[in-house]
Amino acid sequence: MADLFRSDQESIKSLMDQIHQGKLQLPDFQRDWVWPVDNIIRLIASISKGFPIGSIMTMVTGGEVKFAERPIEGAPASGARAQSLILDGQQRLTSLYQSLCLGRPVQAQDHKKKRRDGWLYIDMRKALTPEFPREDAIRFIGADRKVRDFRGETIEDYSTPEAEYEAFLFPLNQVFDSDAWEDGFRDYYEDRADRKVFTDRLKDFRNKVLAVIRGYQVPLIELKQEAEREAVCQVFENVNTGAVPLNVFELLTATYAAASFDLRSHWSACRRELSDPLVHRLLTDVSSTDFIQAVTLLSTMERNAEALRGGIDAANAPRVGCRRIDMLDLGMDDYQRFAPRVVEGLKTAARFLFSQKLFEAKYLPYGSQLIPLAAIFAQLGEDAESSQAQAKISQWYWCGVFGELYGGSTETRFAADLPEVVAWVRGGSKRPRTVDESQFASSRLSTLRTRNSAAYKGLYAQLLAAGATDWRTGKAVDVDTYFGESLDIHHIFPKRWCEERGIDPKVYNGISNKTPLSSRTNRKVGGNAPSKYLPTLGPESVVDEALRSSLVDPVLLRADDFERFMSVRKEALLRIIEQGTGKPCYRDEVGAVDDVDDAMDDTDDE
Repeated sequence: MADLFRSDQESIKSLMDQIHQGKLQLPDFQRDWVWPVDNIIRLIASISKGFPIGSIMTMVTGGEVKFAERPIEGAPASGARAQSLILDGQQRLTSLYQSLCLGRPVQAQDHKKKRRDGWLYIDMRKALTPEFPREDAIRFIGADRKVRDFRGETIEDYSTPEAEYEAFLFPLNQVFDSDAWEDGFRDYYEDRADRKVFTDRLKDFRNKVLAVIRGYQVPLIELKQEAEREAVCQVFENVNTGAVPLNVFELLTATYAAASFDLRSHWSACRRELSDPLVHRLLTDVSSTDFIQAVTLLSTMERNAEALRGGIDAANAPRVGCRRIDMLDLGMDDYQRFAPRVVEGLKTAARFLFSQKLFEAKYLPYGSQLIPLAAIFAQLGEDAESSQAQAKISQWYWCGVFGELYGGSTETRFAADLPEVVAWVRGGSKRPRTVDESQFASSRLSTLRTRNSAAYKGLYAQLLAAGATDWRTGKAVDVDTYFGESLDIHHIFPKRWCEERGIDPKVYNGISNKTPLSSRTNRKVGGNAPSKYLPTLGPESVVDEALRSSLVDPVLLRADDFERFMSVRKEALLRIIEQGTGKPCYRDEVGAVDDVDDAMDDTDDE
């Protein structure tokens, strides 16, 4: 990067002039100016004392990286093209521009984040008193230049220059052109016998405070035109560690805006299409960056396929990917081409997940797995509709869940999933690596206690898919009963019953002692022994059939035989995992791993 930037110094006056003339602007991905009053006061206090305020980072325009531009808040919209864009320092430069250069109130926030408009003054007497904190010498006074008490009555009024002169309050927006204000100050005290005291104080203030501000030099780092988009993004995030992280979507928004395409509005339209009542509960957490990742997967896969068809060997063909650098390289034409397909892919993915008894986003084992799933459906189109295709996609999906393969960095896996699953569904003999790498050990069941685990959520869905019905009503689970009956996962042997018998929470809070039940059925269960609550649920034969649908042995449950029940049910759960993944579970003898999930659980039970 050494040859991509230069470092120098720039005076505040020069920076303010560039902002006013439109030569220095913001890229459109920058957030709005939101600094509170106290921050502005501290900034100006530091400058007036000659203290460092950190460096400013800009980027020279005219290179390969093109962004839409906008002036700093308060600067005139001259229509001029920027010569440089601010990457780091927006808050500081905007605060300074509004405080020092505008003839109207500064827009700021108070400590409660409510908007406050006002004027910044510096108390000349306090500023010239060395032992007085400089921050306390700077005042923020409301837009009408009046100070009021708690009853709203005016107790100080600086709405005229004469009032400012009398109070020795220098308006900071006069810093760079104070001649008229200083002349007025001298005229105001002209007839005083001790006028020299006042004019000397003004001179002292000009030399010791105003001169420091006017001559203040800001360290400047300037990215040259040669800087690539990835470098701009990375640099921005490196220097804005305390700010809201910049994401790829915002950079692409600014890039596409330079070609008159409003990406943000287009994403909003896509978001509305994804709010269809049949699918929106599963897609509520899909972010703009998730969407861009899926689009990038399709775009890079097509580029890869074209290269292979053109005779380029696989080792040298453009790779399929959705890392940051891949997304930043996503051209506007490719976005417009593949975005509609991703919208349809997401809707198809949601319908597929419904068929797998996953009905809302909070129960998705991995929200991130939606990205390759949507891309797979978008790429396959009608080829995904056959029962054989659905079975393969289902196997891949559950191998990812029970192999717990999407918990870390996922971009590499996404890039492999898309071409491998598509080729497999279309008749290829090679299984996707996600299927090959998936493995579930029987000991893992003992550590699944909360929804923090993807496998826990996966087992919940698998129980529903296996036909689990409510023990009291016998109703099978569909969308209506899932939401209408307030279905959730609950203990089979209640917590209170287990606690009274000294059973370890690490054991009774495990997934093997839980099943989907309606809230009303769970209230019937209460904290009683199974032998007590089961007769209250209905006729024995009907209830037993419902128990078996949840992979519960009625005989062991009615006998309150906790230990044997847990052993039998663990094996039953392992079998439905095997059915979902199409792979045998590994039966190990290792006990519960206590540091995977703690002994707590998140069921709403007695």
